[in-house]
Amino acid sequence: MKIADLRVLLKVAQLQSITAAAHQLDMSSSAASVSIKRIEQALGTQLFVRTTRKIRLTAEGERYLPLCEQALGLLMQGQAVINEKQECITGEVRMAVSSEMGRNLMRVLLNELMDIHSSITLRLHASDSRADFYRDGVDVALRAMKKGVAEELNLYGFKICNIPHVVCASPSYLKLNGEPLVPNDLSEHNALLYKLYEVVHADWEFYDNTQQYKVKMNSDRAVNDGDIVRRWCVDGAGIAKKSAIDVADDLLSGKLKRIIPDYKIPLTEMWLVLPSRQFISPAIRLIRDELKSKIMALRASLLAKHILTEDEWPCDDGTRPELC
Repeated sequence: MKIADLRVLLKVAQLQSITAAAHQLDMSSSAASVSIKRIEQALGTQLFVRTTRKIRLTAEGERYLPLCEQALGLLMQGQAVINEKQECITGEVRMAVSSEMGRNLMRVLLNELMDIHSSITLRLHASDSRADFYRDGVDVALRAMKKGVAEELNLYGFKICNIPHVVCASPSYLKLNGEPLVPNDLSEHNALLYKLYEVVHADWEFYDNTQQYKVKMNSDRAVNDGDIVRRWCVDGAGIAKKSAIDVADDLLSGKLKRIIPDYKIPLTEMWLVLPSRQFISPAIRLIRDELKSKIMALRASLLAKHILTEDEWPCDDGTRPELC
């Protein structure tokens, strides 16, 4: 019987809904239903009574649930004891990251950690589509999300940092096409657009001390890979709106220049999230700490060169304990 299936069982019993449980566990409703069916088949009995409106435990389910909770708790305690006894950080890390982070910052970071901790093995899922913990076989995911979403979804994990965004272009593009000075100028330029799930992000939002602006961008290209947007921008193909983390090296080297810096873009947040606190291992904590350190170093470099200000990139490194 799979530990992951037991977690699904407990969550369904708690919420009395397969759909709600699947949402909190970041999996599909069909995958959650399959988990319940596997347990019922293994036990040879039905654990839930399903109606069109809700789901409730059967008498057998009521008797089994406390034993399931106890068993899962003991398994997690055993894992914690083993981890505490180990002198070196070891184990398999099954991690999901965006294509851009996977190719660049996380590739370098994970190489460095695995050179030091040779007992770590890695299974990396790199995609701009959101990974399903169960379907895609990952234990931890690095995600960017709007402020407050992590708390609303009651996710387990760690906040890594705030993410500022910038509008940027290559010096060659600006020399040929001129530099926009205010948001309304952007409509006269070619935007390099990112798309996800066939939704093209062509509406760019800005604000200053007195007003908000929304600009519908014109573009001759869009792609579902953030790193290609960055590379197009370096090539001089147009203007891009990017995470300051993803273009930090290009801004510091002069390959890209930040434009309309007097107008801000709403912050997002970077989180390292897991389907359950039991998946938090010494290796995950190490990755968290090293990632924070690298991003804070990028922040310091961008502030030192006055590419960003402290107000634009508030130093919230997520030191509070993981959500539960």
